[in-house]
Amino acid sequence: MAPETASARYCGRFFSTAELDQIRRLIAANPAASRAQLSRMVCGELGWSREDGRLKEMSCRVAMLRMQTDGLLHLPSPRNGNHNGKPWHRRTALAEPDAPLRADGPRSLGTLQLRRVSHRAESQLHNEYIDRYHYLGYQPLPGAQLRYFVRAGGRLVALLSFGAAAWKTQPRDHYIGWTPAQRQENLHRVVNNARFLILPWIECKNLASSLLARAARQINTDWPIQYGYRPLLLETFVEQERFRGTAYQAANWICLGQTTGRGKLDVHHQALLPIKAAWVYPLDRHFRRVLCG
Repeated sequence: MAPETASARYCGRFFSTAELDQIRRLIAANPAASRAQLSRMVCGELGWSREDGRLKEMSCRVAMLRMQTDGLLHLPSPRNGNHNGKPWHRRTALAEPDAPLRADGPRSLGTLQLRRVSHRAESQLHNEYIDRYHYLGYQPLPGAQLRYFVRAGGRLVALLSFGAAAWKTQPRDHYIGWTPAQRQENLHRVVNNARFLILPWIECKNLASSLLARAARQINTDWPIQYGYRPLLLETFVEQERFRGTAYQAANWICLGQTTGRGKLDVHHQALLPIKAAWVYPLDRHFRRVLCG
């Protein structure tokens, strides 16, 4: 659907007025349905699916939550307490601070292993660590995503999250050279490193850059298995007043320049967020050929 014919955009998809009405009618016609069931119904009605044919139900759930926040529709109350859209207040003994660990380099830590978050208990623990120890806290990731625990010699040392790319950002879009239509068609091939946390009691020179390099290789392997297509470019945004991006530079990421401070989801053209440096890492040397195809 062409952007100019749409009335609203959520999670990288434009929704026309007719489609919004269709979603409202579907919700009204199924008063006993859960939010998860409604998202599957909406995806089926609108033909919203991934390249491998699976429904984009998580993106749809996030989209409908944002539609509700914007007053466009009203969803039934959540049934499973999954904390979507709410602060993460869960605190357990499993995520309490550990004893300090200092090492001269990654090799002295022991074997590094990136393990995907694979079930609900791990997901809750990952969210808790991020909320407690990352300066940005926890926020649910929309759409396709992979999260990792990083262990060294069996001990947890870091966590990473990868999810949906920013809808548009001038430095990245100029670097790729795609048109708005090409971006809309191929944005799912760009993956955002949303969170990267080395636990505050871990001190190890070059650990961050080593993990970023490993994570890029792991994403290249795991993403096609999980979602049926290969990502072509990684992106991230580093808040300049806090960090210099040294670890990304050491891991051969490319700094593209500054953002405007409008954020991933901005539609009002207002610079309300801190200025960040945009970094990218190509996963395929022919990424432009595909993204601009």
